[in-house]
Amino acid sequence: MASNPKRSRSTGRRRHGLTSAVALSVLACGFLLLGSDDARADLRLCNKTESQVGVAIGYKSDNEWVTEGWWNISPSACETLVPGTLVSRYYYIYAVDYDQFGEWGGRAFMCTREKEFTIRGIEDCVARGYERTGFFEIDTGEQSSWTVQLTEPVQQGTGGR
Repeated sequence: MASNPKRSRSTGRRRHGLTSAVALSVLACGFLLLGSDDARADLRLCNKTESQVGVAIGYKSDNEWVTEGWWNISPSACETLVPGTLVSRYYYIYAVDYDQFGEWGGRAFMCTREKEFTIRGIEDCVARGYERTGFFEIDTGEQSSWTVQLTEPVQQGTGGR
């Protein structure tokens, strides 16, 4: 794979487990989806946390599913994941918080690996030597550009009813 100078991807990532309650709170409250108001057309991800995050993306290309990773995104920084006008309505994101050991994921399972990757196909991940990872869905509503903002997850067990 040729190197893309716009990507700042790592050569690996750290995986850390979460309890079910924390994982659900990260999934339910850990991100906001906002339409981009920039004049440029891209799919961008902004890291609104205080931690370094690693990001992988999944999308359909020429009737084939593709997953790519890892982009390392610094705290309070943004990165373009898909440059140019968006051609798909749905994109899928998985992110891991390297400092706080959380993750943003979902129920759309796709293939990933520890090191930088581009993987074609989402079936039989483990049998093909990859990890099966849950991504969350982004519905761009067929907009030509979109920005995803990762925010701090809500902490569970801090009181309340």
